[in-house]
Amino acid sequence: MHRLIHASHTTFRAARPQAAAAVRATGGNGDGDPTDAEGDSQTAVVVAPVEPALKRPRRYHVVILNDDYTPMEFVIDVLERFFGLNVEQATVLMLQVHHQGRAAVGNYSRDVAETKAAMVVDHARQHEHPLLCQAEPMP
Repeated sequence: MHRLIHASHTTFRAARPQAAAAVRATGGNGDGDPTDAEGDSQTAVVVAPVEPALKRPRRYHVVILNDDYTPMEFVIDVLERFFGLNVEQATVLMLQVHHQGRAAVGNYSRDVAETKAAMVVDHARQHEHPLLCQAEPMP
């Protein structure tokens, strides 16, 4: 994205040397002077870059869903292993999953959240548990 700066004076000082060079290069007589052969000033246009406004990437919750078959101890182990929680934190979240049917166990960028959810599901399948875990966009 660029912003146009119009200059109609023969003495123009640019904040950047590249901009000053662009002004000098627009002279009417081809010698780099911004005046034409008769000494009249010429209008110059300088294109200055403008920084685009950046938005923060959307965050995603990693959510563990309850099922009737996965042991509570396994869910605690998953929370410790994949989310770096201690036993007390993991137990609180496991009970939330058990009683409320689901719990958000962390929030991450989309790629990280999807990777963690896939790793949890793969780990559960390797241990023959139907535990479900998914990434959901945060509100």
